[in-house]
Amino acid sequence: MLKNINLKIAGMHCASCALTIEKDLNKVDGVSKAVVNYATSKASIDFNSEVISHGDLIETISKAGDYHVIEEEDSDKQEIKTTTKAFHKFIWSSIFTLPLFVSMFISLDFSFEIWGVSLKNWILHDLAFIVVFIIGWQFHRGMWLQLKRLRANMDTLVSVGTLAAYFYSLYAMLTTGHVYFETAAIIITLILLGKYLEEKSKGSASLAIKKLMSLAAKKAHLLVAGQASDVAIDQLKKGDILLVKPGEKIPLDGEVIAGETSIDESMLTGESMPVAKGIGDLVYGATMNDLGVIQIKVTKLSADTVLSQIIKLVERAQATKAPIQKLADKIASVFVPTVIAIAGLDFLIWFFIMQIDFDLALINAVAVLVIACPCALGLATPTAIMVGSGRGAKRGILIKEPRSLEIAHKIDTIIFDKTGTLTKGKPTITDIEIFDDSDSKKVMQTMYSLEVGSEHILASAFMNYAKDNDLQMIDISKVKVLKGKGLVGELANQKIYLGNLRLVEELQISVTSDQNKLFNKFIATGKTPIFFIVDNKIKALVTIADEIQETAVAAIKAFNEKGIEIHMITGDNQITATAIAKQLGIKNILAEVMPDQKSVEVKKLQEQGKKVAFVGDGINDAPALAQADLGIAIGSGTEIAIETGSIVLMNGGPLKALEAIELSQKTFRIIKQNLFFAFFYNVIAIPLAAIGLLSPMIAAAAMSLSSVSVVTNSLRIKR
Repeated sequence: MLKNINLKIAGMHCASCALTIEKDLNKVDGVSKAVVNYATSKASIDFNSEVISHGDLIETISKAGDYHVIEEEDSDKQEIKTTTKAFHKFIWSSIFTLPLFVSMFISLDFSFEIWGVSLKNWILHDLAFIVVFIIGWQFHRGMWLQLKRLRANMDTLVSVGTLAAYFYSLYAMLTTGHVYFETAAIIITLILLGKYLEEKSKGSASLAIKKLMSLAAKKAHLLVAGQASDVAIDQLKKGDILLVKPGEKIPLDGEVIAGETSIDESMLTGESMPVAKGIGDLVYGATMNDLGVIQIKVTKLSADTVLSQIIKLVERAQATKAPIQKLADKIASVFVPTVIAIAGLDFLIWFFIMQIDFDLALINAVAVLVIACPCALGLATPTAIMVGSGRGAKRGILIKEPRSLEIAHKIDTIIFDKTGTLTKGKPTITDIEIFDDSDSKKVMQTMYSLEVGSEHILASAFMNYAKDNDLQMIDISKVKVLKGKGLVGELANQKIYLGNLRLVEELQISVTSDQNKLFNKFIATGKTPIFFIVDNKIKALVTIADEIQETAVAAIKAFNEKGIEIHMITGDNQITATAIAKQLGIKNILAEVMPDQKSVEVKKLQEQGKKVAFVGDGINDAPALAQADLGIAIGSGTEIAIETGSIVLMNGGPLKALEAIELSQKTFRIIKQNLFFAFFYNVIAIPLAAIGLLSPMIAAAAMSLSSVSVVTNSLRIKR
């Protein structure tokens, strides 16, 4: 039987560790597909349970290297422990490296000697030994584990470089030569800094899943023989009848079999307008019931609800992401063996063919190794990310994932979710039409007073209007909710109504041609008309709509000028969506898209060869944000979208999305330049070192210069 399992793995040091585990898993009989995601430290494995067991999979992972599977309930503690450990290693390494760094500029001579070696060199040796072999032992262990499989990664670069510098310095110390202990220690310290920054950012993906899971209701009112009893969600089965009271979450996906209400589905659809529900309508787990009492028949259990499907989509999309660190490992897999081969060949040529002294041949070979130490490579990505993210934070842009920097410069298509992104995401009164000579302020005051006792979501539009226009409430009696239609009350012995077209038709009130034209006009522009009726006559017509963001039109214009194809996606009907898109200047419209289909629409564009950015803020946007090549979350939206997005816009606004992409593009350009600087001096200096024109000291200086150039280049982002 084919099954899928997700395993949390600890001990992975870099992207090639994930590739090692992935390759080993895919070689095992019974495993049809294994994907190991370094960013989330998870393995997603499709396997035949009749051929291989869960325990065999764990054993395969353990044999691949210094890795082990963590139980899900312990994963949070493990993530905190790993990050804390990485930070402590960096701090201790910095403490022991600082005196070595200072010794490069300040000469401290001690007359006291031990075994013919000055006390100064013994102190430098001891400090370097602690950093290289105790604090930095993980790199040497990682190199050995990779070496046994004839592979090379960042651990190999770090280990070979530091060991070469250390052992040559030890040899030089005992033969009164020049020592380079500081080189070995500084390399370890800088790489540990990068490891800490990496570990700190790796936990964000799992938070999105956990927060999605927390949205689901924990209990439900189960009806048996007309009596309600509270039961846990996992005890329910298909066909059970549940009672849902006002203000409660819908427990599971189901069908309404009794009662009427309106449901706030914004956590799924992202749309602010409530949806009327009656007998036969479908409702979705974790959405919020409004005023009505309803009974629903369960149609889907926890694992199959729309919310659960969204969670699965997020996990699946995240599993396909490749971190930018993979680039360095790919380079390392070729670069390291090549450098080691050059150094070895260089020694053999000088010693056996050129027949120079052993010391000089060794110095030339070590110079080749030292010049290739990955100090600048360790700084190339983290320094650019630190400066870029710092600059972005000041501008209200949070760059969460290095992956986004790699993708941003390739973006040619952008999808904007409508509600809360292009629009403000809250109902607002936009038009007021009075059909007699009544004072508009008094008419609105009456409407507000009728709505003030209502808990309906649209009531907030009247509350906000009253607050903005300083309206005082008047006493209206016998206020009653007409489910699915509106409100009724009494004022000065007159019945007053506030409701939709369904209410007008039920009251058999005549609508004039002018009123009908206005109604159709408002509908065509994506607004929701509400009739105000006094004594069976339409006195006024007000509209409620989700207003367009102030910067939306400018943002769309800017993206068009950049030649980026723009799409708008929404759960609204085609008429409303077209009206909004026309105001914004958007030609490509994806309307009436269900929550679980947004990521599908993203994938369709990707299959056409497009590089897609998605901008959204709702929970329903989480799968699309994860599926997109670049996910941009509006910070004013839900925490789930924020956790899932690669880039977060803290102070909102679609125009900020353009700035975020430009900042990401610039930061990635800097990273590529840094990688160029990190290797360019090798191309020039390795041949010079090989022919004996560079000593290890000059090689170390060149290495330091490359590091300085990387840091200086990264600081350009601030400007």
